[in-house]
Amino acid sequence: MSTKNPNMTKAQRRDAARAEALALREKEQARDKRNRIITLSVLGVALVALGVVVWMILQQGAKNDVDDIPLADVTMPSTAQENGGIPVGADNAAGTENADAPVIDVYLDYMCPVCGQFEQTNAADIDEMVGAGDATVVYHPVSILDRLSAGTEYSTRSGAAAAYVADKAPEAFPAFHAALFTNQPAENSEGLTDEQLASYAEEAGAPADVASAIEDGTARETFGQYVHSATQEATSDEALQNPQSGSFGTPTVLVDGQRFDDWGTQGALGEAVTAAAGS
Repeated sequence: MSTKNPNMTKAQRRDAARAEALALREKEQARDKRNRIITLSVLGVALVALGVVVWMILQQGAKNDVDDIPLADVTMPSTAQENGGIPVGADNAAGTENADAPVIDVYLDYMCPVCGQFEQTNAADIDEMVGAGDATVVYHPVSILDRLSAGTEYSTRSGAAAAYVADKAPEAFPAFHAALFTNQPAENSEGLTDEQLASYAEEAGAPADVASAIEDGTARETFGQYVHSATQEATSDEALQNPQSGSFGTPTVLVDGQRFDDWGTQGALGEAVTAAAGS
């Protein structure tokens, strides 16, 4: 009702004015509420976007925490050889060797399913030969399959964890190495978490502080560069390239420095080691 109606009494005009003022105030309140909602929504979207940007920066930083540094210039496990390989001899500990015995070099990626097949076929024979003093096995963890671990860089994380165990708990390294393949994750999965890696390290006999260092990322910070540099060196070494593909792949196996490709045949690796010992 308009307050300009000449037929209205003074009281009616007063009531109408109050009603109009109330309606105007309610309209303003509704507009203010709508503006607040819009502002908060925009702010919320902006905060989410900012969070995504920060996450991407952190992720990129995690991926770029290594440099193209020669393997000889990086921190390697104390038990590693000059070429970065981690030897295991009859003492069943990282850093030990069987003198004058043939050497089995194994370049591997803990995410690589074919490396898992190599382990299934040859692990028992390798353990027997090494334990008897008939061979030294040298493991070379590399990270060529980080791209297949859903952004978690599992190949680098697992390789660095293995290196950390080899450095801090050498006697636990062989069992931890085996556990990584017994519990090997599938390609294109996130891989094992750092917590799971730590659990398997402790089950393998590593002390609690070593397991904690794997879980909190210290292991990767310590040996992520080592794994990266070892990978670069392996992929650029023409002697390690597959003659058919002309590129490096895992597993790559050498017996006394000679490429050995018949590792998929049960017992063939043992025969190659025996032949190398007699040559």
